[in-house]
Amino acid sequence: MKVLLIDDEAAINGFIKKGLEENGFEVTQAFDGEMGLRLARSGQHDVVVLDLIMPGLNGLEVCRKLRQEYNVHTPILMLTALNTTADVVEGLDAGADDYLGKPFKFQELLARVRALMRRKTPLATPANLLQVADLVMDLDQKTVNRAGLEIQLTLREFLLLECLMRNKNRVLSRLDLLEKVWGIQFDTGTNVVDVYTNYLRNKVDKPFDQKLIQTVVGMGYVIRD
Repeated sequence: MKVLLIDDEAAINGFIKKGLEENGFEVTQAFDGEMGLRLARSGQHDVVVLDLIMPGLNGLEVCRKLRQEYNVHTPILMLTALNTTADVVEGLDAGADDYLGKPFKFQELLARVRALMRRKTPLATPANLLQVADLVMDLDQKTVNRAGLEIQLTLREFLLLECLMRNKNRVLSRLDLLEKVWGIQFDTGTNVVDVYTNYLRNKVDKPFDQKLIQTVVGMGYVIRD
């Protein structure tokens, strides 16, 4: 179980490394974004723990480069003292899989690292299409169309819509969606699910008369024909 730890604060870096090693992890340390990016590009680690605020190349830039330029899909846990909903959304939009605000309890970090290691992204089968009414998702081409019009989605929006479409007519709670889309198995206290569902509605439903994504009050969300 290999963890790449990228944090410019030596004390925090050492504290996390010691704790992870005591729990059976093999830890590689990096103390700036450039070094972390070089190590992460190998794709040989099971999880990357990445600090957001660093001099030079910051965590958001490292995350975006890994996802967009180098096509590295290693799960990323982002650490930062900036933990408003807007900050969380920005980090997740950049490609992070989970977000932990400082200060944090080590046991929570450990639980999140373990959750990311358990997470597996299902691979699409050939010609794998999902359809709800006139909304069609092509899992091979990673495209979404509605009524013949292509809809541009971010990675996280795509994953959220995929989860809803795979569970058509089934109400999914916010915790269900956190676990299935973000790999988080407990309530983070943020409204990131609501934020991203609203993003989807603006793209998938707002331009059309028929609304597919529905809120079930007190329960969660569902997509229906």
